[in-house]
Amino acid sequence: MREHCVKSNRSVPSEPHEMSLSDAARSGWLFLVFLSLMMALTSMAGCNKTQGTTPLSDSDTALPIPCGIALAPTAHPDQRISELQQKARTTSGATSLDDLGWAFIDKARVSYDPGYYRLAENCAACMEARSPGDPAALLLRGHALDNLHRFREAEVIARELVSKRGIHLDYELLGDALMEQGKTGEAVEAYQSMMDQKPGPQAYARAANMRWLTGDLTGAIEMMSLAAHAAGTGEAAAWAESRLAIYLFQAGDLKKALEACREALEMQPDYAPALLARGRILLSIGGTAGALIDLRAAARLNPLPEYQWALAEALSAANLVQETAAIEKAIVESGVESDPRTVALFLATRGVMPLTALMLAQKELDNRQDVYTRDALAWTQCAAGRFREAQQTIQEVLDAGTNEARFFFHAALIAARCGDKGRARAYGRRAASLRRMLLPTERNMLAQQLAAF
Repeated sequence: MREHCVKSNRSVPSEPHEMSLSDAARSGWLFLVFLSLMMALTSMAGCNKTQGTTPLSDSDTALPIPCGIALAPTAHPDQRISELQQKARTTSGATSLDDLGWAFIDKARVSYDPGYYRLAENCAACMEARSPGDPAALLLRGHALDNLHRFREAEVIARELVSKRGIHLDYELLGDALMEQGKTGEAVEAYQSMMDQKPGPQAYARAANMRWLTGDLTGAIEMMSLAAHAAGTGEAAAWAESRLAIYLFQAGDLKKALEACREALEMQPDYAPALLARGRILLSIGGTAGALIDLRAAARLNPLPEYQWALAEALSAANLVQETAAIEKAIVESGVESDPRTVALFLATRGVMPLTALMLAQKELDNRQDVYTRDALAWTQCAAGRFREAQQTIQEVLDAGTNEARFFFHAALIAARCGDKGRARAYGRRAASLRRMLLPTERNMLAQQLAAF
């Protein structure tokens, strides 16, 4: 019998319409946002900004002097990285460069600066220049590409590694790249091979995610609990506890969810995912003051649109109108490059720039075809008045079996726009049973829709 099987025992089921503007949009930020958004869109394909790392080339291909770039001092010195750079300069072997590359990836995870992934990619290129086909270099480059959302490239590298040696780390990379592209069945097989070779926190966490994606919340909680326990301490354990908190939150066990957040923050103080999870929980139960503290800190640490959107909702709940407008403006100004999918969802939910939202979702679908991207496409199709297309797309999302409140919320409103009251009621009830997982604006929109029936 396979130990800790990734698969769940649960079967998997099967001209533009403008929505109303938000108060923030009426306050005057919309035009400025539109200008900055258009500028961002023109540079989106080639621009790769960094926050704290050494400036890098705009090219997405391997840089001509990767070794020099990888070994150059960073803008914000890090003792471990500096020591590994010095070691790599004075030794001829690839081990020092490999250690440096993974140090860059670790730094990216805790600093939320994607530029460090580019530096890891250059470490890998430097290793490959010295030893073409080096599996260690391929694995490092594959992980850097996966974290830079270049999933197809990461998949090619992962398949090469699997065919050449097929160790658990190769299957891990392959599963990650496949999962982001919506190739769920193949991802499960890859993760199962990883689990068969080396059960442990990394395998448990991925098994938990796959179970959750296929609607097995109980199994997801079980596996993520194993991952958190097996990880011990440090950032990996804090991440597992933060994700476990979200699963427990969905299950309605708020006490245990908050306890998981506390565990994460004890291991990793000022940990943005844990602060976001706790802030969302507090916001759902009316603890606006506490939510504001956590969400301000989370968005300051990691200013991605997901974090800023949650903060904007808390600010709005506290009637801090000007600050809400400023954060909502920032979501669009800076978020198009870092997370176009969330910006598309945000614009569609706010009812502004629906065609731009649709374009962002379609562009993201070119890169990743998972259920979250397809949901974003359905929601932006609805915002743009393409209701029948939206109905078909959201059905594909629901067929995956993911028990996601936002999917049911979107499905309910799309069905209502299509005049399908029966489905609108059914999906609305599903969304209402999970309303704690929705942001306040979404909960209000859902309540209005349910009241209309």
